[in-house]
Amino acid sequence: MDRHDMLLSPAGVDALRAALTRARFTANGIADRLGAQATGGVARNDYRAALRATEDRDPLGTLIRVFICEQTEPEPVVAAALAPLTVEEALAGGLVERHDDGLRAGVDLEPYGDDWWVLADVPASARPGRPLHAEHVLGIGGATQTLIGATVRRPVETALDLGTGSGVQALHLSTHARRVTATDVSERALRFAATTAALNGQDWELLRGDMVAPVAGRRFDLVVSNPPFVVGPGTTTHVYRDSGRVGDAMGAELAAAAPHLLTEGGTMQYLANWVHVTGEDWGERVTGWFAGTGLDAWVIQREVADPMAYVDLWLTDVGERADPQRMAAWLDWFDAHKVEAIGFGIVSLRRAGHDEPIVRVEDLRQRVEPPLGDRVGEWFDRQDWLRARDADGLLAARYRAADGLQLRQEATMGDEGWAVDRQVLAMPHGLRWSEEIDPLVLALVGGADGRLPLRDQLALLAAAHDVAPDELAEAAGPIVAHLVERGLVEPVAD
Repeated sequence: MDRHDMLLSPAGVDALRAALTRARFTANGIADRLGAQATGGVARNDYRAALRATEDRDPLGTLIRVFICEQTEPEPVVAAALAPLTVEEALAGGLVERHDDGLRAGVDLEPYGDDWWVLADVPASARPGRPLHAEHVLGIGGATQTLIGATVRRPVETALDLGTGSGVQALHLSTHARRVTATDVSERALRFAATTAALNGQDWELLRGDMVAPVAGRRFDLVVSNPPFVVGPGTTTHVYRDSGRVGDAMGAELAAAAPHLLTEGGTMQYLANWVHVTGEDWGERVTGWFAGTGLDAWVIQREVADPMAYVDLWLTDVGERADPQRMAAWLDWFDAHKVEAIGFGIVSLRRAGHDEPIVRVEDLRQRVEPPLGDRVGEWFDRQDWLRARDADGLLAARYRAADGLQLRQEATMGDEGWAVDRQVLAMPHGLRWSEEIDPLVLALVGGADGRLPLRDQLALLAAAHDVAPDELAEAAGPIVAHLVERGLVEPVAD
């Protein structure tokens, strides 16, 4: 995409950057100016303290009032805040717009990270009653932050952002990828992304087209996507939300495309919704997406919504909540297809080059230790370790219980004192998994101090519990592999 296809001219972008830098219109600059109380209020959309702190309307104060607090300010003070960018350039680029007797934000200009800025459309909440543009470009929302946190942040040569929108994911990719490519079906979104890139001194390859179409035949080390994943009858009204695919086909389509997008060892991560159909196992449905791909897959379901809440959420998101016919048609589609719930989660795929790929589809609703992307990378590392060892290799390895591993017990008081009903191993950090275990597994984990090979440890347990060593070894292999996969026990390096 040509560098000139931006909201502002290249000179205008340079002038805007100069204005923002001079005023310290950054996340840290704003926090320093407002203080903790006012900054916390802004996060809750309570602007009272922030407005009091910016009454002098110096350049930083004016920018805060216009782009953070959604105020209309007199043109002369806005002109002073934006200089050397002229008001005429700002108006032509849609950066500001005339309102009442002054100027207000025409775009969402958000300071982000330590010294980044992201440009997107003004959210629906800031313009009540104004319908969203069909090619509305989202800023930094909850789904965006979920993918940012879930992405594996390891150095790569090439990275691809499918459906880039305002360019937030590409901005993060630029911190650990030498070359970044981004696609979007919307020309309008690419203008925002190009402006975000230029404002932050980035040079991305921006291509227009539907999802993977613009990069057909190319491969990347890392692919991320926050696609239009909303599940429904395939109606398209807003491109950031609606893909035109029926049901949850978008998730399946990306899974099918992944083998052709990834280099050997490459990773693809994307957000998806999937339907829970009455009488069907949702996990089996999603597992079917990866049949024949040859990819390792880890799918974690983070949320589940009932159809009414789901439809209400997405209609409200675009200001359509008052449209009863639209809601009824959407809910009727869910009823006709026996959809009882909709799941939301993260799909992580890897091209590992093995004949028997690992596929796991599971619930992970608990709060996890951020960033989730580190946990995903560690999960794939553990799969590599396990895959490299057969049963004898597992028995020859030494293990230790993970740091901080806890044992939680439930017991009932009886005539002879406390009787343990249930024992659970729990990790207080990382993915915070918990596993119910029996006494033999408890003894196995309790003895995992890294000194003895598993084979020797099992021989001691077999003697103590009067069990045949070979039988115990055969049963313990899959159990230990599962505990390693969960990160509850860790292999000790030789």
